[in-house]
Amino acid sequence: MRKIAITLRKYIIHFIDFFYIKPIRSIIPQSLFRYAFSGSANLVFGWVLYFVLYNFVFEKEVVYLRYLAMTPHIAAFVFTFPITFASGFLLGKYVSFQGSALRGRVQLVRYGMVTGANILINYLGLKLLVEVLGLYPSPSNVIISIFCAVLSYFLQHYFTFSKRL
Repeated sequence: MRKIAITLRKYIIHFIDFFYIKPIRSIIPQSLFRYAFSGSANLVFGWVLYFVLYNFVFEKEVVYLRYLAMTPHIAAFVFTFPITFASGFLLGKYVSFQGSALRGRVQLVRYGMVTGANILINYLGLKLLVEVLGLYPSPSNVIISIFCAVLSYFLQHYFTFSKRL
């Protein structure tokens, strides 16, 4: 299993680095490029997974669990989140930020903290931009997403996957 994971990691890195061409190399560090590429791929993966769950698994109907009922859009989010969280962590650990001196379990906890902070920033940012400042929701979401992506890069690079203990 470990051999398959190492081979898969090598192919993913090789695929991403194929797009790391000369003009980009002079502008963007390789770790930032890998982070942006793999993060974007994980984002699109999450969108597709959400779409499939919402439309075809939950069929736009209320989801009834033992003691809980969820609207289909919330259920799709709840079931998508752990999958994209795991894939995002693995891509960060093994593709974007290799060589961290921290143990995997410490990285996972820190990744969870950064993700939690991003969820909070998204919520509060949307509340502020849409409800207080009166901006449209879609542009507000883009602004918050860009802010969170930049913040996440630095937090992942210097905190979650730090090369120093």
